[in-house]
Amino acid sequence: MTPTDIADDGAELLPIATGARTRAALRTLIRPDRGRAVLGLGVLVGATAVGLLVQPLLGRIVDIVADGRPADALTLPVVLLLVVAVVQGVTTTLGLTQVARLGETVLARLREQFIERALQLPADRLERAGAGDLTARVTGDVARVAEAVRSALPEMARSVLAIVLTLGAMALLDVRFLLAALLAVPVQALTARWYVTRAVTVYADQRVANGAQQQQLLETIGGAVTVRGHRLEEQHTEKSAVRSRRAVELTMRSVHLVLGFYARLHIAEYIGLAAVLVTGFFLVRDGSVSIGTATAAALYFHSLFGPVNAALVLLDDAESAAAGLARLVGVTDIEESAVRLPHQRTGSASEAAVTVDAVSHAYGPGRTVLHEVSLTLRAGEHVALVGTSGAGKSTLARLVAGVQQPTGGTVSVAPTGGTVSVVEGKTAPSVVLVTQEVHVFTGTLAEDLRLARPDATDADLRTALATVYALEWAEALPEGLATVVGEGGHRLDPARAQQLALARLVLADPPVAVLDEATAEAGSAGARTLERSAEAALAGRTALVVAHRLTQAVAADRIVVLEAGRVVESGTHDELRTADGPYATLWHAWSGSRAAPHL
Repeated sequence: MTPTDIADDGAELLPIATGARTRAALRTLIRPDRGRAVLGLGVLVGATAVGLLVQPLLGRIVDIVADGRPADALTLPVVLLLVVAVVQGVTTTLGLTQVARLGETVLARLREQFIERALQLPADRLERAGAGDLTARVTGDVARVAEAVRSALPEMARSVLAIVLTLGAMALLDVRFLLAALLAVPVQALTARWYVTRAVTVYADQRVANGAQQQQLLETIGGAVTVRGHRLEEQHTEKSAVRSRRAVELTMRSVHLVLGFYARLHIAEYIGLAAVLVTGFFLVRDGSVSIGTATAAALYFHSLFGPVNAALVLLDDAESAAAGLARLVGVTDIEESAVRLPHQRTGSASEAAVTVDAVSHAYGPGRTVLHEVSLTLRAGEHVALVGTSGAGKSTLARLVAGVQQPTGGTVSVAPTGGTVSVVEGKTAPSVVLVTQEVHVFTGTLAEDLRLARPDATDADLRTALATVYALEWAEALPEGLATVVGEGGHRLDPARAQQLALARLVLADPPVAVLDEATAEAGSAGARTLERSAEAALAGRTALVVAHRLTQAVAADRIVVLEAGRVVESGTHDELRTADGPYATLWHAWSGSRAAPHL
């Protein structure tokens, strides 16, 4: 793995695999389909070998004409030419189909590994890299590799086979033809080396620049309201222009690189063909070979123009695809220690459902947000996390949920003692996190709900919706549970989207739930309704709630106050309110003259 790159804006980009590691990963991806690879390669070898009969047959026709033989002597070579064309066409199609199928299978396997690992990455790691880096990899890099798999890979395989077998056929005619043809090789080799040494850097830089460009566009478009509100249009336009110019500059460098590449290839073709023709002239004059044989040798070399140029030109696609592949493998190959790990499970008979033991967490050097926090959640207990902004509440919630792993200490989840839910061969999660940033997936409302439990019946979905007080509006949708929601579908307001997330929580039915300001998106009018939905979803579960409103803290069994990443208070609402500590200060500042609600 290469060292982590730093983008122009200071973002810590996701790693890029080394060439050796990329090749090793590719071999691992291909290994399950070795049989298909051997079959495809074998069929292509046969197709190419059959195609090499064309030049000798044409040379035979030249000899028949040169010797003044009767016209019917041409019948057999012409018929054989037709047979060769048919056989070559059929076998080439079969071979390329196998190679293309192999490529698509490997690409699908790589995509699955990429998505699996990307979803496991800690949230802070993705935040440091920026959304643009990951987006560029999952879109541009995947597209480039896919294009190479569908077109470049089959063509490269056929071209390399054609080159090797054609040179062998020239040697069979006369080894001196082969030696003449090889005069073009030094120029071609130097051209390839000249190109590759420059292309690797150019294409790698181009992918990084495209990622930075996408990141800037995402930030500008996503924050358009803020940009306009603070009159920052010119600054953001200039930033976008700078990154776009960088991307264009690298694109033009690649264009000039390709033009120089082609110019050198034409020189090699001229040298090689001239050498073969001159060799043929002297060999025919000396009587060493016939005119037809010399013609076949020239045709052989001329037929190399296509595959040689294709193979060398495909280096352009290959290098670009290799750069993209290295970026994909860089994510799939991230060390296990760097991805989200499952919670440790304790086997004690303790009543503790969750134990946070001396947990610390830092988002980088000098950016420690939690300092040896210890916390115990008893089975069935509802604990509210309270503190000022930046106290570390959301970070602790993510650690308990397993979305991130601590940089120090442990988070343990005790066995539930009940039946473990298994859906489609997978154990259901023991902890589920619901945040204020809810994503409504594109599809029907029923499909969106079944993401939490694929085997849920319509009755189960309605029960879950009813539990969080969302059934009424759900059935009032144009097509009820069959209504398409998400991007391009029926738009759900933030409060309803949050109720949808809470209904998913009910369907998943985890023993432990973590709510990170899950009711924050509701306005004042909908706050109580959404809080009631959250209370219903948490019923019977152990819960850790990052309280956006202190009414949630009042309803909790226990309140834990964080301050600068440390636990400074713990107790019930009444205990802390009268203790004249940080919670009392927060409560008085929040409630003002309002009395505590009676819950």
